[in-house]
Amino acid sequence: MSPNESLSIIRRGAEEILLEPELEKKLARGKPLRIKAGFDPTAPDLHFGHTVLINKLKQFQDLGHEILFLIGDFTGMIGDPTGKSQTRPPLTREEVQENAKSYREQVFKILDPDRTQVVFNSQWMSEVGATGVIRLAAKHTVARMLEREDFNKRYKTGQPIAIHEFLYPLIQGWDSVALKADVELGGTDQKFNLLVGRQLQEQEGLEPQVVLTMPILEGLDGVQKMSKSLGNYIGITDPPDEMFGKIMSISDDLMWRYFELLSFRSLGELAELRRQVDEGMNPRDAKFELGTELVARFHSGDQAGQALQNFVERFQKGAMPSDIPVCVVRSDEGLPIANALKDAGLVSSTSEGIRMIKQGAVRLDGERLDDRGVVLAKGSDVVCQVGKRKFARIQVR
Repeated sequence: MSPNESLSIIRRGAEEILLEPELEKKLARGKPLRIKAGFDPTAPDLHFGHTVLINKLKQFQDLGHEILFLIGDFTGMIGDPTGKSQTRPPLTREEVQENAKSYREQVFKILDPDRTQVVFNSQWMSEVGATGVIRLAAKHTVARMLEREDFNKRYKTGQPIAIHEFLYPLIQGWDSVALKADVELGGTDQKFNLLVGRQLQEQEGLEPQVVLTMPILEGLDGVQKMSKSLGNYIGITDPPDEMFGKIMSISDDLMWRYFELLSFRSLGELAELRRQVDEGMNPRDAKFELGTELVARFHSGDQAGQALQNFVERFQKGAMPSDIPVCVVRSDEGLPIANALKDAGLVSSTSEGIRMIKQGAVRLDGERLDDRGVVLAKGSDVVCQVGKRKFARIQVR
């Protein structure tokens, strides 16, 4: 494949490439590049938002480049301050090790394990020592750190910034020095940290890495960043039926965003699919294809086919719409069904909810509900229907 053809694939879905002419030169050499992406093991499970970056790694891998999947077991104990309005509590060594183990198991659902080098930044940072950290800190100024948007906001509003948080972008940048990365990938919120890597490499006499940022994937609500804490996520370890159902719950507009950032279909195939929808194809059928592709990736083709069949049997035959609003409700003790119906806007009051249940007008996941005493436990994710036309996906978090 020519450098221009490779570049076309690399550009897909990318927010920014700094600097693209440098990437062209690197590709023109015809040698495998060292592609780095770092993940702090702050939670034991990956969700679709994480896979936006991993998918791009997969594209580089398919183009013949060397993938450096960096698990930030050292930086994880600092706590990534990116986008945080307050100091983030560091993880313990035990938490980091346990989460890192889960990451290694999950990432190979996408990447080829035989062509992926998994590295831990404790391998070199544990050897740096206190003297090395001080020397590293001397390579950047407080003024430069305060150029970073989140630090700047916290400083201006009087929110505390711990000194160790300034070390985070420096250590992330030093990872690029240690690994001699040619390209580093990250989310748009990581741009400052990625550019620090370029600066440190130049100071150490290395060719600076190209920075490629990927957009932040919106969650099921289509508004906020996909996040487990917000309950608007699709986990890559979710069971097939649950994963497929969540994909079907996204809006028709958001579907195309997911196709662009999560699908491995070619741009030509996606353009053809969009044309078919514009000419009258039901968007639900396009969403079926998205759901089938993603469930097959993280489970199997057979399970994806079964999830589709189960969804059709449970919902489509009951005239379930393709665009169902998502309502996330917070409750540690669980939520009585009548309250859930009210919170989701399906009824005007809990008394109306009880009355609709008595009338047999309420369905949960396609099944008629007769027991008004049902309580949705924390972690529940159900499609509720009241009457023929009112639907909501209720998630209790």
